[in-house]
Amino acid sequence: MKRLLALFFTSILMLSLVLTGCGKASDNGNQNTNKKTENPASTQVSQFLFTANEGGSISKISVKDQNVVSTIKVEGAVHNIQVSPDGKVVAATVVPKMAHGHNESMDMKGKAIFIDPKNDKIIKEVAVGNHPAHIVFTENGKYALVTNNEDNNVSVIDAKKYEVVQTIPTGKGPHGFRIAQDSQYAYVANMGENSVSVLNLESMKEEKKIKVGTTPVTTGITSDNKTLVVTLNKENALAIVDLASGNVDKVNVGNGPAQVYIQQDNQFAYVANQGTEDTPSHTLTKVDLQTKQAVATIETGKGSHGVVTSPDNKFTYVTNMFEDTVSIIDNAQNRLVKTIQVGKTPNGISITP
Repeated sequence: MKRLLALFFTSILMLSLVLTGCGKASDNGNQNTNKKTENPASTQVSQFLFTANEGGSISKISVKDQNVVSTIKVEGAVHNIQVSPDGKVVAATVVPKMAHGHNESMDMKGKAIFIDPKNDKIIKEVAVGNHPAHIVFTENGKYALVTNNEDNNVSVIDAKKYEVVQTIPTGKGPHGFRIAQDSQYAYVANMGENSVSVLNLESMKEEKKIKVGTTPVTTGITSDNKTLVVTLNKENALAIVDLASGNVDKVNVGNGPAQVYIQQDNQFAYVANQGTEDTPSHTLTKVDLQTKQAVATIETGKGSHGVVTSPDNKFTYVTNMFEDTVSIIDNAQNRLVKTIQVGKTPNGISITP
């Protein structure tokens, strides 16, 4: 576990990850994009969760049966994971192992892998930058973006050809991010300089930076593109940014917040509180985005990190890094209803639409 601390909680001066993160649906990527009315009974029949496991695997979970149905082995530490908007592809970032020993290299090129969720087979591997963090698809299905934490940039991958077509510079230590529903802008948390880079995906340039607070880990964006949320790890807070005015409000959450996810109707944001390995957090904070208040603190497992809600807003799923589990939260009751054992050190999490 010393290796995990070195990888996930090193100082900003070293420009490595304070936390490993964070996906959507992933995500852990795009949020609030499935606005059609769902029939939960029919949807859950073929709906799956995927967790990125730092131990070298991806766990595939049946939403209906609430158990692991398959494990996909991967060479390297799987950091973050994302299901494409059409549900036909699962993408993940992988930090390679060193040639000798079992520690992840901080100066070796990482990769993005693309998987067919029907047969769990790898479609393509794409080389990206040093220490890739999060991966997110644009809602229009054109691109998949990867943050390269050690290179201070983002790799833009053509999601059809599976090749890097552009590299966009960011701030220092880019980590978790989300992309607006209209596929125009990406909002990247820069852990090394306490800012969020706003990337214009038409010009393929950083348009501006937003100062948000200490050690931003991951972002979220409402479907109307008006409100940005950012977890601030060192402040134990969630920043809520009005993108029109630039005003930043902060809401106290748990210790060491990692990922955040906004449910489909934009009412609540769910913050996974990880803490540290020595003093792990084990809670999920539910924040009302209208009142800008924490309305519930929900027990999870040790080291809560990745978080995603179901398309119907009924459940939230949280990865617990320090006990290799996923917590299932009933959003109406604000309580834990089931715990599922997954692969070693689960990180990002994503759900099929």
